[in-house]
Amino acid sequence: MDTLTAIKARRSIRKYKAQPIEPEKLEAVLEAARLAPSARNAQLWKFVVVEDQKQKDLLAASTKHKFIAEAPVIIAGVALDPEREMLCGVPAYAVDLAIAMTNITLAACALGLGTCWIGGFEQGPAREALGVPEKYKIVELMSLGYPDEDPPPRPRKELAEIVCRDHFAE
Repeated sequence: MDTLTAIKARRSIRKYKAQPIEPEKLEAVLEAARLAPSARNAQLWKFVVVEDQKQKDLLAASTKHKFIAEAPVIIAGVALDPEREMLCGVPAYAVDLAIAMTNITLAACALGLGTCWIGGFEQGPAREALGVPEKYKIVELMSLGYPDEDPPPRPRKELAEIVCRDHFAE
């Protein structure tokens, strides 16, 4: 599957088959994260792969999105320098992890897997469940597995509504 096809086919999956992910597919999606660009190529991140059911249940308790415990895998994207900002004033860690986790979603889709980006979780309980020190920040939890649903595409704005040429226009 080419990149644009994966982008168009990707959906947020909230229901998964009870089918384990083959190790080579899991490694491929993690490799997609590893290869993601980051500010100054610093790669100030860790990806915690959670397959243990007890750990998944603990993570699910940190969010209202309980379905993540049913996914075969949850990947937590952890920022190792949450204080770092780019020159433009935007936190580098948030951008870096968003790019890396997006690579995971696209690689997963291309491999027939589904994902769901979870940002609605409580930092403290999630950090405790994963043993993440307080100096780091969990940016995202992502469920990963074989989809057991086929949601329709969500509506998207037309390009004319979101693209400006040469200058910003409201």
